[in-house]
Amino acid sequence: MTERLYATDAYLATCEAVVLEVADEGVVLDRTVFYPRGGGQPGDSGMLAWEGGEVTVTDTLTARETGKVLHVIEGRPPAAGTAVTATIDWDRRHMHMRTHTALHALSGVVFTGFGAKVTGGNMESGGVARMDFELDSMSKGFGTEVEELLNARLAEDRPVHVLVLPRAEALADPDLIRTKVNLVPASVDPVRIIDIEGIDKQADGGTHVRSTAEVGRVRVVKTESKGKANKRMRIQLDA
Repeated sequence: MTERLYATDAYLATCEAVVLEVADEGVVLDRTVFYPRGGGQPGDSGMLAWEGGEVTVTDTLTARETGKVLHVIEGRPPAAGTAVTATIDWDRRHMHMRTHTALHALSGVVFTGFGAKVTGGNMESGGVARMDFELDSMSKGFGTEVEELLNARLAEDRPVHVLVLPRAEALADPDLIRTKVNLVPASVDPVRIIDIEGIDKQADGGTHVRSTAEVGRVRVVKTESKGKANKRMRIQLDA
């Protein structure tokens, strides 16, 4: 299986690797800095380069049946056994990291201030994202209130920690799962935890920045009802 370097160091932009397998769906490496899409975070794009060639990686995903990390390429792939340099599009990834941390902080602010759990969420490139909450109603000024609370907490420059805990220990924490439904598959043990100190602590497999100040300011651009007890909030990061 591929060693997922991004899981322990999200700031690695490049690594040396060896091609394990080439399939129609993508190239499998023995180690990678590319994050495969999942948990609402888009997959990374970038380049694979080797002696005599290079190809663009347009997307990264996880094979549903095998769990392999697939680097979706544009062009002729390197052969199995080829030593390659894998390099992500760092600016795009860093925006995803900032956005992902912003969403976790948003989850913590809404849970602490309004007792609402998350019912869904998704990120787009360009610092755009949305999160759904289990809320019966929202006041007219709800979005503005949350935006002020969120930016105040982000400005505190809280550190973001990556922890790995045994499954039993992780799930024994009643505040750990902030989604309405526990999304951690039964097969996952140990569990990777993202702890935004004093703001939010969740099981999560995605990439994040080191501190909340790195997120920058966040605007709540829209709030809307998506049905009974399900309200949506759309956010946009400042450049």
